[in-house]
Amino acid sequence: MLPDVRQETRETLTARFKEWDVPHYRVDQLLHWLWPRRAASWDEMTNLPKALRESLAGTFSLGSLTLARKQGSRDTTQKFLWQLHDGAYVESVLIPANPALYGDRADRHTLCVSTQVGCAYGCRFCASGLDGWKRNLAPWEISGQVLAIERWNQSQPAAETPAPTAEGSTETATPTRAAASQPERLINNLVIMGMGEPLANYDNLLAALRSLNAPWGAHIGARKITISTSGVVPRIRQLGAEPEQFQLAISLHGATDEVRNRIMPINRKYPLAELTAACDDYVQRKGRMITLEYILIDGVNDARDQVQPLSQLARRLNAKVNLIPYNKVEGLEWSRPAEERCRAFASALEATDVVTTLRIEKGHDIDAACGQLRLRTEREISGQPAAQPSEQPG
Repeated sequence: MLPDVRQETRETLTARFKEWDVPHYRVDQLLHWLWPRRAASWDEMTNLPKALRESLAGTFSLGSLTLARKQGSRDTTQKFLWQLHDGAYVESVLIPANPALYGDRADRHTLCVSTQVGCAYGCRFCASGLDGWKRNLAPWEISGQVLAIERWNQSQPAAETPAPTAEGSTETATPTRAAASQPERLINNLVIMGMGEPLANYDNLLAALRSLNAPWGAHIGARKITISTSGVVPRIRQLGAEPEQFQLAISLHGATDEVRNRIMPINRKYPLAELTAACDDYVQRKGRMITLEYILIDGVNDARDQVQPLSQLARRLNAKVNLIPYNKVEGLEWSRPAEERCRAFASALEATDVVTTLRIEKGHDIDAACGQLRLRTEREISGQPAAQPSEQPG
C-alpha cells in the first residue's frame, strides 16, 4: 500500500511539493482539506489543480475507516465499531460531558481512541485481549478515528431529535450534530484508552498525536489529550522526555502487588515499585498531575483495606483517582460491586485528602467495556460461541 498522506507532516509535504515545483501555498490548502475539512477523497479537494491531485493520488493513499456498527445509550454515549482495510475491527467511544450548570447541555465531547487490534497484555478483566493481539494501528488509523467521527457528526441532520434505543441494541437512529451556531469541532478531548496498550504502539501513537495536536492538523491541545497505560515503565520514562505536555493516566486497578499480580500480568514484569518510580520521574519532568484509573471489581479490589495503599500511592504522586465501577464482560468471572459499596469506597478515599472521582458512568447499557462490541461482532460473523473465560499468560 502507498503511505497515507495523513502520516505526513507540514515539513515533509513542503519538501515533496518543492520537488514537484508546486507553490508553497498549496501545502496549506492540502492540509486544510485533510484536517479541518476532513476530506475522504482527492476529488473533494476542488481548489487543488487536477494534475496535483493526480500526483498526490499516485504517491499517497487517502484511507478511511468504514462504520460497521454503532450503538448508542440512553445517555447519548456512542460506541463506534470501525472496519479497517484488512477486515479487522476497532472501537471508539464518544462520551458527552455531564450537563452544564442550570441543566444546559455541555458542548464538550471526549473521544476514547483505540491503538491496536486486540491486546497482548492479558488483563484478566478486559475484553480487548480475549482473542489476542492482531496488529498495531498505523498513525492514520489512530487519527482517522477522530476524523471519521467528525465526518459522521457533520452528516447528521441538524434538526433531528435523538431516538431512544433499547438496551444493548445497535442504534440506527443517530443523535444529531451540534447546531450551526456552535463550534464546528465536535471532539474537544481525547483519551487514548480504547483497545490495546497505547505505549506498546509508541511510535505510531506519537506520530498520530502530533498531527492531531499540530496547528496545521486537528489543533487539539496537548493538555486535552490523555494517554493511558497499564504500566509499560520504559515507555513512561520515554514519554516524560518528550516535549509535548500530554496528560498521563495509569490503569492501576490495584494498589498492591498482590492485587495487580492477580488481575494484571504486566505487574510481574514491572511491579508497583518500578511503576511508581517511573511515574515520579514523569511528574518531576512535566510538573503535571497524573490520574490513577481504578476499576472497582467486586471482591477483588473494592474492600476497605485497599483504600489506604491507594491513598498512599496517590498522595506520593500527587495524583487524582478515577474510580470506575466494572462493566461486566460476557464470559469473564468478574462482577460489578453494588453502588453503595462503590460510594463507600469513594468516600473513604476522599477522607484521606485524595482528589477522587466516582465516574458517573456513561454507556452501561451498551457494550461499553473496551473490545466487547468488536468481539461480539467477530464471533457473530464467524459463528463462534460467546467468549469463555480463558487463561492469560502470567
